[in-house]
Amino acid sequence: MGKQESIGSAAGQLRIVRYDDLRPCFDAFIDTRTPGSDQKENFTIIGPGVSENLDQYVHIKEPHGFNIGGARQPPGCVNSQHSHHTAEVFFVHTGTWSFDIGEHGDDANITLKPGDLISIPTNVFRGFKNIGKDLGFLWGVLGGDDPGRVMWAPDVFEMAKNYGLVLMENGMLVDTAKGEVVPDGKNVMPVTTREQIAALDIPDEAQLRACCILSNEKTHTVEGDGVKRRSLIGSNGKIKWDHGFTMSQFDLGVGASTDMAAYDGPDVVFVHQGNLRIETYDDQRDLGSGDTATIPKGVARRFINIGNEMVDFVRVQGDV
Repeated sequence: MGKQESIGSAAGQLRIVRYDDLRPCFDAFIDTRTPGSDQKENFTIIGPGVSENLDQYVHIKEPHGFNIGGARQPPGCVNSQHSHHTAEVFFVHTGTWSFDIGEHGDDANITLKPGDLISIPTNVFRGFKNIGKDLGFLWGVLGGDDPGRVMWAPDVFEMAKNYGLVLMENGMLVDTAKGEVVPDGKNVMPVTTREQIAALDIPDEAQLRACCILSNEKTHTVEGDGVKRRSLIGSNGKIKWDHGFTMSQFDLGVGASTDMAAYDGPDVVFVHQGNLRIETYDDQRDLGSGDTATIPKGVARRFINIGNEMVDFVRVQGDV
């Protein structure tokens, strides 16, 4: 578990984290023992994310200007209401999910399915629940090398008291059920106040829908030679506000490939479906559904469909 594959020189390696090698954390947050949230798995694939567990495994620690993570939840499992200080984007890989806005999750709601994307604005309470019948996985992008900490809705603190988890002001958890004690001189995180809640934004249903891109939604697309590139986040995308990165989606027909080209910033690929080869002048590596790869800056690369069905992958590119 937790293996990553590398090719290339020490100065610039193509690194892959395969879905089957993802190492989950079952107690990443204060709500992870609360009934209904106690079966969720959190993954830090690139960067530390916003985990409250110092022991959580980070697959790739090198700063990219953004973080890559994941959430895997069985049917009915809930991620409690919280707010972020940087961008939070989810691409639905598997499962059917309800994204719920507001302190109690009842101000606005949207249901998303595989291939859909949502970018939830900062300073908004959000939660999400797997409402489907199968295990669901969300692949996520957080803005910045240090995305900070989340702010929880007040009832999250209240429910956590009964299950031994105490959140400290520095964002770390103390597990009293395991015999840990609050360190001397350290402060417990105060419960979110009504004033803090009043300062948050509450988008309505239409505004929330504008933060989403459905798998079959028409957006700016460039096509040619079996390659379709759809802009998602960025100046040509439906979602245009600054994230610190851009995001696009590629469909490659059977046997199709992109041109060989270099990129001077961080470049991360996630395979939604199909079999993808990443080829550089030095080497090549094959990826399957659910795999993540990060490509070194400045190295020429191309993407090739090596399977017998269409390849669908998303690409996150950091600002240069």
